[in-house]
Parts: sequence; structure tokens; C-alpha cells
Amino acid sequence: MHNAAFAALEVDAVYVAFDVVPERLGAALAGGRALGLRQLAISLPHKIAAMEHLDEVDVVARRIGAVNTATAREDRWIGTNTDWIGAVRALERETTLAGREAVVLGAGGAARGVVYGLIERGARVRVLNRTVARAEALARDLGAAAAGPLESFADGPRDVIVNTTRVGLRETRTPIDPDAIPRDAVVMDAVYDPPETALLRAAAARGARTVGGKWMLVHQAAEQLQIWSGLEAPVDVMARAFDAAR
Repeated sequence: MHNAAFAALEVDAVYVAFDVVPERLGAALAGGRALGLRQLAISLPHKIAAMEHLDEVDVVARRIGAVNTATAREDRWIGTNTDWIGAVRALERETTLAGREAVVLGAGGAARGVVYGLIERGARVRVLNRTVARAEALARDLGAAAAGPLESFADGPRDVIVNTTRVGLRETRTPIDPDAIPRDAVVMDAVYDPPETALLRAAAARGARTVGGKWMLVHQAAEQLQIWSGLEAPVDVMARAFDAAR
């Protein structure tokens, strides 16, 4: 996606991937600094641990509790989080978020970004998770309205539904009872492989509007490019590159 965007914008840059084991994260970031890299996209499982190795972490990433981007500014690594922007822009392809009743399934790192983004856009958020204590902690940290177990999905309003659990990743299960999905809801799955998860298929069958995880990934990457270059990212070009790579 990044390289397709660089080509479209005629930017002299290249995006490459590195596999880094957790115990070598500090050395890898120091190596990136020594090599003069301009920006890092930081993926799992490093989004929390990387914060300790950066010169500065902005207020948004601090509140979310994770970084996915580090940008070099005058020999300083500045950390931020674009996952939340990816999530809300993906959802805004189908709906406005202000005043909506949203349900986020899961309480891990991805959920933190999604919950932050929904609240930032004016939605009222309920966090549901298999381990209720984790849902309650996330809700308390970020100011979500309520928390509970996944089984309580049908017990409250749900205009917008976002799955951040791994349920649906190359499997046919859904994290909640699909029959409880309202027909007028917007449903997004952060899982992007497969592009249409069992949850999205079930939601579409009930008449709900669906958003694939591809769009969250594309929009967060587009924001990374904009932060580094100051240029407007060609989202459609990046989406086609994602499709072509499958």
C-alpha cells in the first residue's frame, strides 16, 4: 500500500518489512535511527513496548496506550497512533458516528484505538469482552459508557458494532449471536483476512451495512503517509494495492 502510494505521488521512498522478535525491539529501533529511517509502522506485538524506546509519545497515543507509528523529527522518534483514525474513517464510509450507540467487541490493543476513536467522534460506547474485568478496565481508562460480557450483546442499543477480537480470523465462528444484529446497524470487523468474515456475512444477510477490516488498515496507513510527507494519501490507490497483494 505504501509503495503504491509513493509511486502515485512520485515520492522517492520505499517501504520495507522487518521481522523483529520482542527481545530485540530496542536494538531494532536503535538500528532504524542509525540507518536514517524516516518512519516506522509498528505492528503487533510491539505497539505497547515500543513506547519505552521512543523520544516522545503524543497525547493521543498515551491515552490509547499504544503506538503504531514512529516518525523521525530532527533525530527524535515521535510516536503516535493512527489505528483510531483508520477505524473511524472506515466506519464513516457508511455512517456518521456522533450520537450513535456503539458496541466494541474485545478489550485488547485494537479495541483501545477503536473505543478512543468512537468516543472522539461523539459516539456512546459499550465494551464487551469474554473477560469482563478487561472490558471494565478499558471502559474506565477511556471513558466508555458501559462494559460487560460478550453474552450481553443483545441487552442494549447497538447502532454501530465493531469486532476487534480474533474470532473470525480464518474461521467460521462469530463472536456474538448474529440473530441479535439489528437490520439497520453498521458492522465492522477489524479482521481483514478473510476480507469477508463470518460476522460480516451474517450481518449482510440480516440487511445490515458492513465494513471490512481492509478499510481500517488502508485508512490508518494513509494517515501514516500524511504524517510523514505532508501529502494527501491516495486512498483508492492504496486500497487497490491491498487487493492486488491478496
